[in-house]
Amino acid sequence: MNAEKQVTDNSYVRFENVQKSYDGEILVVKDLNLDIGKGEFVTMLGPSGSGKTTCLMMLAGFEPATHGEIFLNNRPINTVPPNKRGIGMVFQNYALFPHMTVAENLAFPLQVRGMNKSEQQDRVKRVLEMVELPQMGGRRPAQLSGGQQQRVAVARALVFEPDLVLMDEPLGALDKQLREQMQYEIKHIHENLGVTIVYVTHDQTEALTMSDRVAVFDDGVIQQLSAPDSLYENPQNSFVAQFIGENNKLNGTVEKVSGELCTVRTEDGSLIEAHKVNVDKAGDKTTLSLRPERVEIDPPKSMKNTIEGTIEELIYLGDHIRVRMSVAGNDDFIVKVRNRADRRPLEEKQKTRIGWASMDCKALDLVA
Repeated sequence: MNAEKQVTDNSYVRFENVQKSYDGEILVVKDLNLDIGKGEFVTMLGPSGSGKTTCLMMLAGFEPATHGEIFLNNRPINTVPPNKRGIGMVFQNYALFPHMTVAENLAFPLQVRGMNKSEQQDRVKRVLEMVELPQMGGRRPAQLSGGQQQRVAVARALVFEPDLVLMDEPLGALDKQLREQMQYEIKHIHENLGVTIVYVTHDQTEALTMSDRVAVFDDGVIQQLSAPDSLYENPQNSFVAQFIGENNKLNGTVEKVSGELCTVRTEDGSLIEAHKVNVDKAGDKTTLSLRPERVEIDPPKSMKNTIEGTIEELIYLGDHIRVRMSVAGNDDFIVKVRNRADRRPLEEKQKTRIGWASMDCKALDLVA
């Protein structure tokens, strides 16, 4: 199923047949139909050039749509200038005014809206507490750490209490530990305020951690729009399977189809039973998708799919052992083995049997 178009009953943001071209010929966004519910956290995820940031810029009003209409709270906004849309924005580079204090940065959006001084002070105090920086109002951005500056940028987007906040790669400049911390903080702010957030990133961990739904973009099209667990467990095509999480792939040809299952002969002649996702009939070419953590070494004899492979490399990663194997013609087949006291010792160049459940193996469209 291609989730290019999904509609919700309480649509707050709606893209209707939206296209975008910069040169009049090549479409960087192709017939986008997307509905986002009020209070929802939706992430646009994809590689560079996939169209996700362009969609955000069109929603913000910084880029015009070439075709189609964008609605906010059932109101068409294509001709509404950015400063009249009432949308909060957070960017990767923070975009804080260096000559202003933190409090002055936060008060600025309120000043341009004509809010009185007393209300400005109350709002600034409230958002500083929300992002856990209550004592930082008198400092300038240069006196803050990267994580603190990012919190201020989030606070500034929230201070005028918008119903919609757009975030464009907001954590990209932070180190790994701080990035993970900010993911949870933004998620908690969203949960506490109930504000609608549209978030753009190429980082799949961010998308899976924070979102209610994730729209995976490639070549200007949403390849799949799903909740994070569904996206990971049930990819609808090979692009999504390869882009989300780690994934083993085996190419082959469908020999038989039976209900939800199909039998596939891989390129080395092995027969594998798989969940039929993107194949229809015998003779179809397909790519089998299988997550490394779903593969067992020394599987029980009752397991339907068992196959012999050769261990090529062992990497110790603390909580698990990453085993790279040569399996059915794939020399980069990965198995994640839990690091347990009773696990069998493994050695490089050792031949061993592996196995997996049929429904964990997805028969998808062929990877080029």
